[in-house]
Amino acid sequence: MQTRPLGRTGLHIAPLVFGGNVFGWTADETTSFRLLDAFADAGLNCIDTADAYSRWVEGNSGGESETIIGDWLAARPGKRHDMVIVTKVGSDMGEGRCLRADYIRRAVEASLSRLKTDYIDLYLAHWPDPETPFEETLGAFAELKEEGKIRGIGASNLDRQQIEAATRAAEGAGLPRYDVLQPEYNLYDRAKFEGPLAEYCAEHEIGVITYYSLASGFLTGKYRKPEDVSGARARSVGKYLDDRGQRLLAALDRAVEATGAEPAEIALAWLRQKPAVTAPIASATSEAQLESLVRSVSLELPDEVMRDLDESVA
Repeated sequence: MQTRPLGRTGLHIAPLVFGGNVFGWTADETTSFRLLDAFADAGLNCIDTADAYSRWVEGNSGGESETIIGDWLAARPGKRHDMVIVTKVGSDMGEGRCLRADYIRRAVEASLSRLKTDYIDLYLAHWPDPETPFEETLGAFAELKEEGKIRGIGASNLDRQQIEAATRAAEGAGLPRYDVLQPEYNLYDRAKFEGPLAEYCAEHEIGVITYYSLASGFLTGKYRKPEDVSGARARSVGKYLDDRGQRLLAALDRAVEATGAEPAEIALAWLRQKPAVTAPIASATSEAQLESLVRSVSLELPDEVMRDLDESVA
């Protein structure tokens, strides 16, 4: 599997990241182990999680995803060296969103314990914390890097102004900068990343791994009208079933006809072929879904298909 450099971190990842938000939520431990085995067997090497996954599930307190990943690594001696583990700090774990130095110090130890490892490959600030200066957060990350507890650092959910401010803070204080950004970006949700933010990441060699890459499942093509969704899906997918979404589904249908690939594979290939994107993050809860994700890695969309998808919701 050909890998790509992840910004300036020194890490190299395959062009698809497994989204670990499903572990301990819609995938139990047995299913998660089976999916992770298949993922690794396909030559893919990067898993994304967070300390807060999956705190939103009734009865969970956070850390469930990290625990499953840690148990899988412990049960597969030798896999730790092969895998790039991404986790995050700063989501509400009972104390609100927080990126203070003392909080990060406690949170990283808890994540290391759950992951059953002595280092984290990539540690991300999950959400902006306006109450904590960038210098304090970056200083805490710098200390953890010096101690060998984390290898690379980045942030999720920053806009252009915020990542520029973080970079200035790092330069002014002689601290490591954020080398990776994790934005929300997919065929439908494009405004937050495309344009100035994408240009900044490309210009400054910041690695980009996108979340909501399949727009909560909308880009699988399974959901086409309101009656197709119910329950929690109604909240997350229903917003895409507007005129813009219908134009996009029509473009995906044309791409399916042109390539023979499935809609999800096309949506992920579109992201992978964007110049500023290192790799999309996508989740699976079945082996059939995972097989489709793996196929997306080798799918190359023709220029005319890329243009049609771009222009359908421009």
